[in-house]
This record gives sequence, C-alpha cells and structure tokens, in this order.
Amino acid sequence: MSKQCEVCGKAPVMGNQVTIRGKAKYLGGVGTKVTGISRRQFKPNLQNVHVTTAKGTNKSMRVCTQCLRSGAVTKRIRNAPFKLPVTPGTAKSGATAKAAPKAAKPAAAKAPKTPKAGK
Repeated sequence: MSKQCEVCGKAPVMGNQVTIRGKAKYLGGVGTKVTGISRRQFKPNLQNVHVTTAKGTNKSMRVCTQCLRSGAVTKRIRNAPFKLPVTPGTAKSGATAKAAPKAAKPAAAKAPKTPKAGK
C-alpha cells in the first residue's frame, strides 16, 4: 500500500527538523542559535475508508483527512436492518402533540406624548 491519497494524490514530502537552543532576546537571553538541521518526512494523515464510487459500488480507499472533510468522497451508506411498518391511521405520539406557534400581536401605533402646556 502506498502512502498516497487516492483522491488528491497527496504524498509524503521532505523537510528539515531544526534544533534550536538558547533563550530569546526579548525574554532576557542572548538569542537563539540553530544547533542542528536534520532531514525528516512530513506524512499525510491517511485513513482507510469504505467509499461509494460514482458507479454506485462500494470500495475501500486510502484517503487523506482533508478530502474526507471537504466532501471530495462520500462514505458508504449503511441502511437500517429493519424498520417497523407504520399504518396510515396511526401517528407517533410526539407528532400530534406539537402545536403551531402563536403569532405575535402587532404593536398598536401610539401617538408621541406631547408636553402639557402651561407649566
């Protein structure tokens, strides 16, 4: 199995691991120094996921988490194993108990108060 996303092709990339020593100047030190640079590999976060393809078939793929979060692939849909049939005359108890919300009363137009004359 390759360490590569089957959707976007994201693969491991090389980079540097920098080792730093010392206290920063703004914290009262004499400054930080680089004491070593070594090569390292940044690997993508790949997950094994059952995916529904465009043809409607299910397939196991290695997909990076960014493709999962962005919706580039659709995960396999599992159906419920069994559902009770609902007869048309009966309804669930919670469905009949709901009442329509009351409409707010419109505010009556009030005339602005005028100060009494003569005081």
